[in-house]
Amino acid sequence: MSSCSEFAIFKVSKDNIPRVIELSLSVINEINSKNKVITSHDIFQKVDNEEELCWHLTWVSIEEVKLTSEKWSSFPSTKELESLVDKKIYYRHFFGVG
Repeated sequence: MSSCSEFAIFKVSKDNIPRVIELSLSVINEINSKNKVITSHDIFQKVDNEEELCWHLTWVSIEEVKLTSEKWSSFPSTKELESLVDKKIYYRHFFGVG
């Protein structure tokens, strides 16, 4: 079972960026509350467009991504997080090949 990287890019109004970052960290903690399935994470702000945020998450496996996605709406912070995201620009998963 190999790890999996998730990349997600969101458009968020400047006023909501601090709260979206806070909620993003809360969601990661909520996902990891029973078992640590996200082993590392980074949240980036785009250099030439302050309204774009990027998640880079490392998961223990693609299987855990699938299981967690089925429970997404049950995490306490997801509803507010989604309400503050103006647009989901990109969302994909990758696994190492080398």
